[in-house]
Amino acid sequence: MISNLLDPVLLQTDIPELQLHASGKVRDVYTVNERQLLFVATDRISAFDYILATGIPQKGRVLTQISLFWFDFLADLVPNHLITADIDAYPASLRNYADQLRGRSMLVERAEMFPVECVVRGYISGSAWKEYKATGAVCGIQLPPSLKESEAFPEPIFTPATKAVTGHDENISFAQMCKIVGVETASHLRDLTLRIYQKAAGYARQRGIIMADTKFEFGRTARGITLADEVLTPDSSRFWPADRYAPGRAQESYDKQYVRDYLEHIHWNKQPPAPGLPPEVARRTSEKYLEAYFQLTGHRLDG
Repeated sequence: MISNLLDPVLLQTDIPELQLHASGKVRDVYTVNERQLLFVATDRISAFDYILATGIPQKGRVLTQISLFWFDFLADLVPNHLITADIDAYPASLRNYADQLRGRSMLVERAEMFPVECVVRGYISGSAWKEYKATGAVCGIQLPPSLKESEAFPEPIFTPATKAVTGHDENISFAQMCKIVGVETASHLRDLTLRIYQKAAGYARQRGIIMADTKFEFGRTARGITLADEVLTPDSSRFWPADRYAPGRAQESYDKQYVRDYLEHIHWNKQPPAPGLPPEVARRTSEKYLEAYFQLTGHRLDG
């Protein structure tokens, strides 16, 4: 349960001593120096490509703490960009912003990012299900003709996408990815993505979560190909409660589907300005994020 939903959410960071490198739907990224960036996960939430007027309490903390858990869990498979998430180890100038940064920030190594999303799918859902119904394939991969919605693939499939600054990422074929980053790099990223997914999904299943699909971002650092950004969170993945899984329909999830369902219910036209959320919807969504953290780690997020 949430310890204090009356605490204000953090919708926008304010660190005037640093240059804002990028501001996305959830994260604000600051330049610390030529080698380091500061990632801060806010409580913003987006749906249908728009940031909503209401934040989700503790969401940024959950996303950061889940990513930290996975960085540690996957360290034997791939280097990651994390330097530290301990505010006491941050540059002295950043410690003045401890209230904004504690629990929701990471000091990371700057990487030369690949311009593709590395998406892996173990189950057919979302945009993959729509494409499969229309074509019998997903991202150019021909699939068995009788799959049901939310059914597991015979083997996980790699379905890359191009990164979109605004709007949806665009699914591409592996051949298209090879043209963007080169055959050798594309093959390495594909194989690494599948290995990471298989290890993480096996662990998650033991914890009662089906990891239906997820996406990773990689870059190059002095250590070679490096895992970056957020990792295996409810924002970048589709998590299903294993005890309620049943193929042939859409599944309950730990992600923001609850918010999407509310917006559909009020018949929002999916045009700006994006509406706010009632307190109950924000509270319930926050509980889903916190429950995902607990299921994966076995620990409650400290209030």
